[in-house]
Amino acid sequence: MHYIWKEWKENIRGKGLWLSVSIIVLISISILFRSSVLSFDKGFYVLLINLFDTIIYFIPILCLFIGAFSIFQEKEQKTLIMLLTKKDNYASFLVRKSLGLYIVVLVPLLIWFFFYLFLLKFNFATDFKSYLIFVAAIICLSLVFLQMGAAIGSFSRSRMQIIGYTIFVWFYFFFLHDFMLLSFLPDVTHENVKLFSAAYFLNPLQAVRMFLETGMGVYSFGHMSRLLEKFMWTKPVFFLLGNLIIWLAVSFGTAIAFNRKEGYE
Repeated sequence: MHYIWKEWKENIRGKGLWLSVSIIVLISISILFRSSVLSFDKGFYVLLINLFDTIIYFIPILCLFIGAFSIFQEKEQKTLIMLLTKKDNYASFLVRKSLGLYIVVLVPLLIWFFFYLFLLKFNFATDFKSYLIFVAAIICLSLVFLQMGAAIGSFSRSRMQIIGYTIFVWFYFFFLHDFMLLSFLPDVTHENVKLFSAAYFLNPLQAVRMFLETGMGVYSFGHMSRLLEKFMWTKPVFFLLGNLIIWLAVSFGTAIAFNRKEGYE
């Protein structure tokens, strides 16, 4: 509880969290105005997909920066050394710090998106189940990139390193990951398609997108080819959960293994 309160006070005084939430709010309102011409019955689903396709570019990089600078600030202000001298190890600190980050970042987002649902009720026939799937997708995406950000803050030694690592991670998941898989596409067969599928859904952006679009009924897996059936060898929700567990564990392990206690400008 101490870490949560400390994280909240630090973010209240800072501009990063409020800037991030403001960007999400402005994007959401903009998409709502642009979608006002859509039909009352089907416009709700189109709006959610368009909103997701827009904010997916912003949430990862915002969460990376918030997570990284939150950890780095502890080193920069020498509070990390004070915390670790009180018979607390870095793994314990990182768990508590991460929980504080999750709550401080996700609570304002959840408040906004449930208020946003109230606004949508005036324009569209809403589907609460689909909206919960949309919110769950946003939460999972935020968790993964917040933890990656915490790992970046743990092994970075300067603010310039944080910016460089953050931009690289963002660029990798948005462009490089899928681009590299395209080079293996001609060699995909019935024997290795599951391995290709696992590599494809290792990208959290693809795992979250598939979970959202299938959960909302945008995509159907009826009448699939045999190759596509093997590609989708489990349900999208399991791809998402596996992705979440893997990246949280990798980010946590990387942060501990390559942690640098001191930061400098």
